[in-house]
Amino acid sequence: MAVQQNKKSHSKKGMRRSHDRVAKPTVIYCSCGAPTVPHAVCPSCGTYRSRQVVEKKADNAEE
Repeated sequence: MAVQQNKKSHSKKGMRRSHDRVAKPTVIYCSCGAPTVPHAVCPSCGTYRSRQVVEKKADNAEE
């Protein structure tokens, strides 16, 4: 079993624990104002990097 030889300093302890935090959820806001995830097409307006890439379906689609 491993036994610690010397006490870890406060600084080294903090450096070791720097990756143990809970990451914040990353959210960006589209030009339309809807929240979306980074590097993805906006689900409400269909734009990506200020370009229209997906045609928005009409709400009153005729069948």
